[in-house]
Amino acid sequence: PYVIVCNHQASLDLMGMVEVIPDRCVPIAKKELMYMGMVGWACWLTGIIFINRHKREDAIDVISQTARTMRRENVR
Repeated sequence: PYVIVCNHQASLDLMGMVEVIPDRCVPIAKKELMYMGMVGWACWLTGIIFINRHKREDAIDVISQTARTMRRENVR
């Protein structure tokens, strides 16, 4: 398992990142993207993990749980 951290500046950067990110990688995105119509549905259907950046504790919990799952199951 591994973690790649990307700080993109525009929504279109995601398309470029998809080309270089390995196949077994699942992005973590801000929860606001989930409410952007078709983009949100596409993100949800592809398995993107959403975090609430406004609630620090919730975001830390989601990321910690994801890291534990990665280590336990030795998967993406």
